[in-house]
Amino acid sequence: MMKDNESVEMYLETILILKKEKSFVRSIDVVERMEFAKSSVSVAVKKMVSSGLIIIDDKGGIELTELGKEKAENIYEKHCTLTKMLEMLGVDSKSAENNACRIEHVISDDVFQAMKKHLNEFKDK
Repeated sequence: MMKDNESVEMYLETILILKKEKSFVRSIDVVERMEFAKSSVSVAVKKMVSSGLIIIDDKGGIELTELGKEKAENIYEKHCTLTKMLEMLGVDSKSAENNACRIEHVISDDVFQAMKKHLNEFKDK
């Protein structure tokens, strides 16, 4: 069973990615992207609204609040950096993507920052 925090992070990351692809994002878009039941997404959306992470406009569009956007961008950065690092180690793209998705929710900020620093140093060489 997924931890609540991990679940929220996955939703926020998905919303951020969808917002990059198109400006108007609805719950049904999240349902389709994540392949979750409408009822599960509905419960998560209500929880994220009450937590101040998203707002729903009068047309049903999902908008990230500043807090929600900050959290979403943080988890997305972890995802992209970890995927890149795993691919540099020779892991195939699909496996790197899948593993990064799991690691991004449990890695501590200090360990992630150390990995990111190392990756940037490696790129500079």
